[in-house]
Formats: sequence, structure tokens, C-alpha cells
Amino acid sequence: MATKTRCTWCLSYGDFINYHDEEWGVPVHDDRHLFEMLILEGAQAGLNWLTVLKKREGYKAAFDNFEAEKIIQYDEAKLAALVQNSAIIRHKLKINSVIKNARGFLKIQEEFGSFDKYIWQFVDGQPINNNFKENKDVPATSKESDAMSKALKKRGFSFVGSTICYAYMQGIGMVNDHTRDCFRWKEV
Repeated sequence: MATKTRCTWCLSYGDFINYHDEEWGVPVHDDRHLFEMLILEGAQAGLNWLTVLKKREGYKAAFDNFEAEKIIQYDEAKLAALVQNSAIIRHKLKINSVIKNARGFLKIQEEFGSFDKYIWQFVDGQPINNNFKENKDVPATSKESDAMSKALKKRGFSFVGSTICYAYMQGIGMVNDHTRDCFRWKEV
């Protein structure tokens, strides 16, 4: 049986391969999942994605399965417990940003009818299918991620710099950055 050719970034760890093969680059339109990925990408700031992936289940448990309506109700006692929770990245500013971003997320849902409708406008509702030969050719930002970052910050979001937004766009399939030789490039 022939092995599948994959983007080289995912070959170091089994967790990466599963994420690459099943999730990365697949267009997402479910608001709860879009919020989850925005929070996880923000948690990655200054770290690597594998660290976040390994703590994903801990984040789901700690943050009520990313239900924004519950998150905005967190009080000081809950925040103190989260800072002590070893199942997540215990960075106080990142934890506070989850609550801040939940508020912004709910306001966007109210204004636009869904977060999906709002966030996908940055790519005119359609994934950008890039055509990169090697991972080193893939950019860290784009004009779309710059615009998304600026717009989210204006709405009070944090941990949404352009690099985080570009990684978010890759993760939720707004951008297909699988390399041309990767079996997923044509599939997504």
C-alpha cells in the first residue's frame, strides 16, 4: 500500500497527522466550532500548535465546550480556578481573552445573524485555494488576515493579531494552504 504524501509540517507527531488529515483546511461554518478554533489559535500565541492540540480536550472541559453564553457569566472564582487548571495554558491574559472574545462573538452573532456570516466575509464567502509547492512558501499573514485582525480588534477581541488570524483561516478552511503534493490539497 502506498503512503500518502502530506504537508511536511505535520510529519513530526501523530497528533499533527490526524489534525492535518481530518480537520486542517476543511471549511467550517458551525459557529461554536468557529469560536473554539479562534480561542485555540489565540492560546497558541508564543507557543506551538502541538502544545495547544494536546490541551484541546482540557480547553473544552474548562470552557464549557466553548459555549459563549456560559463563558460570559464567569466570575472571579471561575477565573481563579482557570488560572490553576493544568489542563489548559494558564496564562491570565489568554484566559481573560476567552471571556472578552466570547462577548464580542455574541455581539457579532446578534448583529450579523451568525459568526460564520461575519468571519467568512473576509474571503468573500469562498475558500482561497493557494498553490504552494513547499511549506516554506506559505505566508504567515495575508491582506485578508490583516483586515480580519484589524476588524476583530476594533470589536474588542484580543489575541487576534494577523499571524493568529492567518493560522485561524488555515485551520477553518478559509485558506487552503496544503502544498500541491499533499493528498489533501485537492480534497479540500
